Amino acid sequence: MLNKLALGGIRSRFRDYAVLFSGLVISGAIFYMFMALATNSEFIAKNAPVTGANFIFMFGAVLLAIITLVYIVYANTFLMSMRQRDYAMFIMLGAKSNKIGQLIFLETVLIGLMATAVGVIVGIGLTVVTANILMAQLHAPLIGFSGFYLPAVLSTFAFFIVLFVIAAFFNQRRLLKTPILQLLHADQTPNRIKQKRIWFIIQIVGAVVLLAIGYAAMIYIKFFQLLAIPLALVTIVAGTYFLFNSLFVGLIALLKRQERFANKGIRMFTLSQLSFRIRDYTKILSVVAMLFALALGAITIGIGFNHEIPLMASSQSKYDVVLHNPSTNLIRQAEGLTDATKVSYNQKIVGENVYYVDTQVKAHPFLVPKVTGLGESTTRTLNAGAINKDDGSAAMALNEFIPNAREVKTPKVVSAAVFASLKGQTNTIVTYRVPDFVQQYDRIKALVAADDKANKVNTSIPMMNSKFTAYEVINGMFSGLEFMGFFLGLAFLAMLASTLMFKILSGAAYDKSRYLMLQKVGVRPGLLRKSIRQEIGALFLLPGLVGVVHVLFGLQLFRTLMANPYDRIWIPFTIFIVLYALYYGLTVWLYQSIVINKQLAAK
Repeated sequence: MLNKLALGGIRSRFRDYAVLFSGLVISGAIFYMFMALATNSEFIAKNAPVTGANFIFMFGAVLLAIITLVYIVYANTFLMSMRQRDYAMFIMLGAKSNKIGQLIFLETVLIGLMATAVGVIVGIGLTVVTANILMAQLHAPLIGFSGFYLPAVLSTFAFFIVLFVIAAFFNQRRLLKTPILQLLHADQTPNRIKQKRIWFIIQIVGAVVLLAIGYAAMIYIKFFQLLAIPLALVTIVAGTYFLFNSLFVGLIALLKRQERFANKGIRMFTLSQLSFRIRDYTKILSVVAMLFALALGAITIGIGFNHEIPLMASSQSKYDVVLHNPSTNLIRQAEGLTDATKVSYNQKIVGENVYYVDTQVKAHPFLVPKVTGLGESTTRTLNAGAINKDDGSAAMALNEFIPNAREVKTPKVVSAAVFASLKGQTNTIVTYRVPDFVQQYDRIKALVAADDKANKVNTSIPMMNSKFTAYEVINGMFSGLEFMGFFLGLAFLAMLASTLMFKILSGAAYDKSRYLMLQKVGVRPGLLRKSIRQEIGALFLLPGLVGVVHVLFGLQLFRTLMANPYDRIWIPFTIFIVLYALYYGLTVWLYQSIVINKQLAAK
């Protein structure tokens, strides 16, 4: 009989349980995606040329575990908010407490196990799809990576089983120790705000000071060096908490005092809703702001490295393709390059010198890179006079013009008559420059491969004397970091939005009676929906803004690694806004479906 009552309760709340289950599936999938990287030491070692990469990932795993723990706590709160009244009714109908305790334990663990199993399956699928897309974009196979990785599966199951068993014991103990009347009326128990004025002021000042110290540590990383990251981490986390715990509370109180603003429509109710459980929201908003900053920072750095690699390759050569004695078919294939600038030179190699015709060089001076900074270079032209007086730098820059070059030869520019009198084979060198190297990567790769094959180049020992080779070598070094940045950033973004969504939905069951009361006194459903949109909008907007500020300062940490860490920052911001907006819309829709009585709304 008890099991029938329990199953009946679940069926009556199937939609709410579907929300809970889907949220837990997302959590499991994201955790697996991260562990597929963090537990794969071979992949990290071969694709992350950074000392201590394993330590960095284990630190990230601990951070994600803490965040997941917070997520599970809110999901568990959501579960209990739906069921505690039903459990209290069962006890009042004569059910034994130990039987109810067993029911709670089994229900919590079974939901957790099923969600974890489905989450791992979804996580494997997402990992494979995301990895394939990113690898195609990065032009680099990731050695040692696998979408299905058994240690990641086992660690995900172990972690979530432990969490759900602990949650089940917690639910069981909480229900059996809580008086029945308190269970029945838990949704009517407010969380009063009691805070002394002096402590409120101290928190505001503390938030400003701590955030200033953290931002300064990131800006002046050369001064703080190894101390910068732990100092910034501690001060920014504490400062963020104080910011929400003081500023958010103060802002709501200030708005409630503005009568012209607060008394319009049902804004006073909306503001009261925000302040009703403000202490609970303080912690989650702080976590979301920090998590958003980490996610957005990871994606930004991944995009930054992706943009830096072609610039670094351009510092090696200003020619996108250099063909040596190309056949007619290869020339025809090269004509497929879009908007390419083509220049041809004749060349003879005699001893340690390589000769070019002065009329050709005069018409089209050689283009060589001049490095101006980290990953930055300008184009320098070399005419006949500059080449003949060169101190050796031109020889290095023009070495890619020599077929199958394994040693540097001195370039010389001579007249057509002298060139004709020189003994040796006349080579034809054809160069191509395109507006976007990455966009035409596949065609360039095919041309370079055909040229290497025709000239019997030993590609197993790459020479950094061409743009394509430089791109391949640098991309091989940094593509792993790009992949990790994109992959983990997207996972963190999804996790933070899911966590915030569940925190808000966990209070929906408690708010249902208040919205029902407003409907009964005649408040239009449209006004209630507007109030919900505004309330949830504030809870999404505030951590987003704080996270953006954290990211803008945090990118200062990468000035020593990247020419411009802020380049193309609009891309991760756009990704975040779209994903965040989707979660916001989903949260509003689910919240409205829980708290607004459809029968009264239809009247």
